[in-house]
Amino acid sequence: MRFQYVLQEIGHGLRRNLTMVIAVIVSTAVALTMLGAGLLMWQQTKAMEGYWYGKVQIAVYMCNQNDVGNAPNCSSAVTPAQQTAIKAKLEATPFVTQVIFESQAEAFQNYENEYGKTALGQNATQSFLESDFRVKLSDPSKYQIIEGAVGGMPGVATVVDEQQLLAPLFTFIHIAEYTAVGVAAVMLVLAFLLIFNTVRLSAFSRRRETGIMRLVGASNFYIQMPFLLEGAVAGLFGGLMASGVLIGIKAFFIDGIVAPHLTSIQFIGWGPFVFIVPVLLGAGILMAVIASAFTLRKYLRV
Repeated sequence: MRFQYVLQEIGHGLRRNLTMVIAVIVSTAVALTMLGAGLLMWQQTKAMEGYWYGKVQIAVYMCNQNDVGNAPNCSSAVTPAQQTAIKAKLEATPFVTQVIFESQAEAFQNYENEYGKTALGQNATQSFLESDFRVKLSDPSKYQIIEGAVGGMPGVATVVDEQQLLAPLFTFIHIAEYTAVGVAAVMLVLAFLLIFNTVRLSAFSRRRETGIMRLVGASNFYIQMPFLLEGAVAGLFGGLMASGVLIGIKAFFIDGIVAPHLTSIQFIGWGPFVFIVPVLLGAGILMAVIASAFTLRKYLRV
């Protein structure tokens, strides 16, 4: 195979259809940027889940005087004996790694620190709050074990899984993640059709020379190689552009602007880019080659 001829044909084809090639590169870049954004959001969601779920605890609130008659286990405020029994039960429960007691005074102090300047904080009193045990699990998904172990014990008002408070946040993130992937799928289809049309026009404009090549004995693979490589080059540049956009967003927007102001969020590092960038480059090339091959098979008659 004369590779010099193939390279010349690639260059001629790219110059001959420059406008369409640019459109292919841009549309491919947009599609792959959305795909990469979806993958990065998936990694970010996993990182945030691991970070927050490792910090959340289960709160076992004990009866105070205000709970008497309002909670099934609260015939009176929790007694020292009941409190000791609850703690012993928690420490003996599987998956429990730590049990921390928070008195009414400590709960009130924390409440004041959080809401002291608001109307809620100014109207609250220590007797309004409940003492509680903060329980940390080795597996945060085993919340029901704690509920079953102490939920019915005398002196226990409620058992609250703080993990459930984060559920709306992660639901929103998952929706955004799926939306990005869905938009990426639509853009990939549009990019595929654009590549399909570009290669078809290129093949049509060169039908005479390819017909001559066939008459002199050139193989189908040799004839089609320039078209396939043209698509691959366009897909590669689209992948490089998408990778550059995502790297720029990560370096200048996320790390430079967002992260310093949102220190409570555990943002992903550069690790995911090690596999996402090759995925985008490979997807761009593969999509372009498949579109080119399919187009030539249907429209290139030599």
